[in-house]
Amino acid sequence: MVKLSCKHCLTANWRSSVALALAVTLISPLAARAEEPDARKLVKAMSDYLSAQKAISFAYDTNFEIVTTEHQKLLLASSGKVEMGRPDKLRVTRTGGFADVEMTFDGKTATVLGKHLNLYTQADLPGTIDHLVDEMRDKLHRPVPGADLLLPNVYDELMRDVVDVKDLGSGVIGGVECDHLAFRTKELDWQLWIAQGEKPYPCRYVITATQVDLGPQYSIQISDWKTGTDVVAEDYSFKNTTDAKKVELEKLVDIDELPDRFAKGDSK
Repeated sequence: MVKLSCKHCLTANWRSSVALALAVTLISPLAARAEEPDARKLVKAMSDYLSAQKAISFAYDTNFEIVTTEHQKLLLASSGKVEMGRPDKLRVTRTGGFADVEMTFDGKTATVLGKHLNLYTQADLPGTIDHLVDEMRDKLHRPVPGADLLLPNVYDELMRDVVDVKDLGSGVIGGVECDHLAFRTKELDWQLWIAQGEKPYPCRYVITATQVDLGPQYSIQISDWKTGTDVVAEDYSFKNTTDAKKVELEKLVDIDELPDRFAKGDSK
């Protein structure tokens, strides 16, 4: 086996970096098919399809990219499953390197269970799934994974404040051919891959913060998409099968995708 010296390694890396930089430079806005009306139609078709489904389930994988104060990018990965019955039933699980969490909602009560802690908390939130999503995000600060894709008005939620639209052609996610679209707001860039065919469901959704140094990014990739009678969940109520202890929300620590041990902002 031929071993490269450090000098050769640096040279090879430099050449690769230059080649990549040239490739990125050569991708002009004209190379992307900026067909805004068509891209918007694809998102609208996806939105109409999703809102028409009374029951949905899918598996997902997320990547949450964070940036340290030393400008090092770190990637936190997790997986889970979503089961939803409109208008007011939801179960979401998420397992990662730091937490194993399940959230259930039966139309009246939202329960968040930290399986790794054997602790749970509950909140009375009677209403629909869209009301639950708002309350979980704005008041309880526990956002539901892929929440934008679960709302009945997906198109309005996604396209709000969009200032630039691009149709990037086709892409393949998990073996599924998709339409690849890119969008920009004043604060975010986001991309969406939508399955082609009669079931235009979202296959991947990527959000990049453009106003933060080095652009931290969040992505969710969807698989095992099911609708209607293929959705297994029938009972969305919380079953305390492990004799978990009930606590206040603030006592349920380290259940987010960004664990408490990662200090935020100037604190680290």
